[in-house]
Amino acid sequence: MPQTKQAIKRVRQAEKRNLQNRARKSKIRTLIKKVFDTSDKAQAEAALKEAVSYIDKMTVKGIVHTNNAARKKARLTKYVNNL
Repeated sequence: MPQTKQAIKRVRQAEKRNLQNRARKSKIRTLIKKVFDTSDKAQAEAALKEAVSYIDKMTVKGIVHTNNAARKKARLTKYVNNL
């Protein structure tokens, strides 16, 4: 257990950020599934636009690594282009 006020605050902040990051990663997975579940090209393109935008935002915040984000976006784009 942390003893100092600083360490106690750090634990509190870490828990809070952990929950936020987990929710953000979950949203990324949900948006990816939404793209793969659509068979209509127009709907898939709209879902792709939303997913790519969100993935980029999370990359800037450091939630997702740059190469991981690039790989996810490439796979999504390839799927939509082959519809």
